[in-house]
Amino acid sequence: MASVTGDLLQLYTSSDALGLGQKVRAREVSPAELVEAAATVIDRLNPQLNAVIHKLYDMARAQAATVPMSAPFAGVPFLLKELASMWQGAPLTNSSVWMKNVISPIDSEAAKRTKAAGFVLVGKSNAPENGWSISTEPKLYGVTHNPWRADVTAGGSSGGAASAVASHMVPLAEASDGAGSIRVPASNCGLVGLKPSRGRITIAPFGDYWYGGAYFFCVSRTVRDSAAYLDAMAGAVPGDPYTPPTPAESWLSLSTRVPRRLRVGFTVTPPDGGPIDPEAVAAVRNAAALLARLGHDVEEKNMTLDGAAAWKTYTAMTPAETAAAFENLAALVGRPVTQADVEPTTWAVIQAGRAQTAVQHVNLMNALRGLSRDIAADLLPYDVYLTPTLTQKPRPLGYYDMSETDLLRYNAKWTDAMFMFPFNITSLPAISLPLHMSADGLPMGVQAIGRYGDEATLLAVASIFEAEVNWGARKPPVCA
Repeated sequence: MASVTGDLLQLYTSSDALGLGQKVRAREVSPAELVEAAATVIDRLNPQLNAVIHKLYDMARAQAATVPMSAPFAGVPFLLKELASMWQGAPLTNSSVWMKNVISPIDSEAAKRTKAAGFVLVGKSNAPENGWSISTEPKLYGVTHNPWRADVTAGGSSGGAASAVASHMVPLAEASDGAGSIRVPASNCGLVGLKPSRGRITIAPFGDYWYGGAYFFCVSRTVRDSAAYLDAMAGAVPGDPYTPPTPAESWLSLSTRVPRRLRVGFTVTPPDGGPIDPEAVAAVRNAAALLARLGHDVEEKNMTLDGAAAWKTYTAMTPAETAAAFENLAALVGRPVTQADVEPTTWAVIQAGRAQTAVQHVNLMNALRGLSRDIAADLLPYDVYLTPTLTQKPRPLGYYDMSETDLLRYNAKWTDAMFMFPFNITSLPAISLPLHMSADGLPMGVQAIGRYGDEATLLAVASIFEAEVNWGARKPPVCA
């Protein structure tokens, strides 16, 4: 076991993922030393945050000896989200009591690519049961706290990942997004959260989920880490249903290139007509004004989408796929799920899915396809479109309560995420950037949406904002 010195901890906590990989390739630090540094920081901070719910240090120590030393993220400690992603030999519980003893029998394609990129799995991050919450408070593992303030949510469903990265437990962690679950915790914890274009990263061995509405990526502290992670993870496998165009150059290289004069739209009006915090408005207007000062063409343009109706359609479609997933998982668990095995909201989702007819489901799917076209057409004039990430500041813990048995009432509380789910319905990439701090010291993100397949422009614009705002200088009260 490598010793952990003060200098090693300083190197570990002050570096982003690419920086650590560079140090490993230069033989200035070893993967084994980084594993021990990560374990030290996690053990020190996790009692306050509950971001990491499976510590896999022994697996990490064994993996450290086999790291591909020329990889971009050689030896970099990494957390996998406790939802869907499969890493052979690691727990696969989806934060559900029903699955608490399940161990992943295989690697997903994403796990294979993560290993090839050099990452070392040191643990799994907390998530709400089955991911259907934008707070992270599962009954099985307990509440994840926001390192900026303990009484507000870190976000969900990738709340554990965001809390861990913001507090410098790890420089980058896996996150996934079915209705904002990368971007919401990124906003709440002051991180970069990219939801890529539909099909950018394969979900093999799964065929599809929510008709391309579910996306897997990461949360990070720097734009360059997200760009390099995209280089490592992107790509379809033969037969994938969605295949966006791919640039000839790396996204890391393209993220540093000053973009041509862009046409930028922005809105501060939620598409459901609901309320919005004045600080969320100010954050977007300031971001738009910065791009205007830099010579880009900027105009205010509200979305034509009926957000309330679209949310109703989206949340009516998803339960059938959830019910099917639980039915398929029964083979891993060894028995069917029962009401006693899951939280009340999860059971309500399963029951809603089981009650849906095939005809109803097909009609909902086709309605979402129409909405996808409408959203993309509405924003077609713009290279970049800015919105608030969330309409409100991070909510108090307990606001999103999965003991709710009425699914419609539970889903109706998601108005804060009214700018999130439209870009799960459509194929466009979207990124949350930590551009604002509220008067009471909480991060608030600004979302930028790009054209299909054009993550490059989003990352280049993100790099401009990063240089102007210098969010890397901010540290939460709970931080290594």
